Amino acid sequence: MSTLPAALKAPRQRRSIASLAWPLSFTAAVILVFVFYRYWLPNIANSGERFVADWFPITTINLCVIWVIMAIGLNVVVGYAGLLDLGYVAFWAIGSYMGAWLMSAQFFQVNFHLGDPTIVSKGQGVHISFWLVLLAAGAFCALWGVIIGGPTLRLRSDYLAIVTLGFGEIIPQVFQNGDKEHIGFNLTSGTKGIGPIDPIGTGWLSNFKGVDPALGLSGYELPYKFLVYAVIAAFCVFVSLRIRRGRLGRAWLAIREDELAASMMGVSLVKAKLSAYAVGAVFGGLGGVAYATLVGSVFPNFTFNFSITILLMVVLGGMGNVWGVILGALVISWINYTGLGQFGDWYNGQFNSHVDFPSYNFLIFGVILVLMMLFRREGFLPESRTRLIMREPARTEMEAVGADIAAAEAEIEITEETEDELVSSETTKRADGGES
Repeated sequence: MSTLPAALKAPRQRRSIASLAWPLSFTAAVILVFVFYRYWLPNIANSGERFVADWFPITTINLCVIWVIMAIGLNVVVGYAGLLDLGYVAFWAIGSYMGAWLMSAQFFQVNFHLGDPTIVSKGQGVHISFWLVLLAAGAFCALWGVIIGGPTLRLRSDYLAIVTLGFGEIIPQVFQNGDKEHIGFNLTSGTKGIGPIDPIGTGWLSNFKGVDPALGLSGYELPYKFLVYAVIAAFCVFVSLRIRRGRLGRAWLAIREDELAASMMGVSLVKAKLSAYAVGAVFGGLGGVAYATLVGSVFPNFTFNFSITILLMVVLGGMGNVWGVILGALVISWINYTGLGQFGDWYNGQFNSHVDFPSYNFLIFGVILVLMMLFRREGFLPESRTRLIMREPARTEMEAVGADIAAAEAEIEITEETEDELVSSETTKRADGGES
């Protein structure tokens, strides 16, 4: 059996080690955060506990992980396939309401229970285990991803963004007006929302010390919820990276770079685009169910701002790079939920002012986005391919450089021709002088 030369083995080993660096760092960070909030934080001094509760509360950490799930899903559509989606909040809303429908007493006319935690009473409504609801929400959102992506197959650029924006506005309005007064039966309870939502059942994990049979809304259970959401995020990261390296991922990248060239090379644009929408929608559905269980209820507050914020996370983090998107989601969501408010309290206390910093969040995000586009267009942690493309000179610059080179070459040719003519003329004169 032939073996690889040592010169080829070393780079391959370095690449394999580098590919494990980010997953191992992600796992270590999740374990460290859980251990800190579950075991270390209750035992530190009051001042330290107060600082963590003010600047890094566990509720905000859980929300940040949910935003990470959503950003990874949008990265599949925008970062991989290059399809601008301004209505991604629709999948978040669909996933949240799927969780509410299958884990509450919303449909009190029926009495259906399937794998629900023991803490839930055998009351009216649909009560299905959280883990099964994740599967159902992912499949349902994938179907809607195909339905929403179907009309956009022939669209590009601004037209694609407008159509997805329309879907992103339609779906929340359907949930807002889905009560008995508007459609004849109570589907979503309208502006009243749906709640309470069943807790997360832990199943056989409840045999471990300290793990409750169901994770509700109490502060004691929030670190365990963080583990659940982190597992969902890890699943999304794993699937995203595996698809990225496979045939479907290469097809998405080909469409992102040049759709016409991809179609000429045999890439099925219909299948590839619909697959991108479906995979992104699955992640959106998982994030929606997680959000519903964290909040404990669902309201029709899924506005256009949600889609813009997720897109901002993808762009600032680095389109196409999963780890960059995770970094962007963590930073933006923390600033939005806690960072601005706490900085405002500190600033007002220091300077005796009354500035409401959280009300300027989109102004601050806009300034950050403008600065990023001016000085680091590829994002915090860009994909290698995107970094090379972003750092290439523009076409006009390249044309200008080419024109300068052509002019310089022409000038050199003219100079050489002039020198040749002068040399020949001098030679002729000398020859004539010698003959005379």
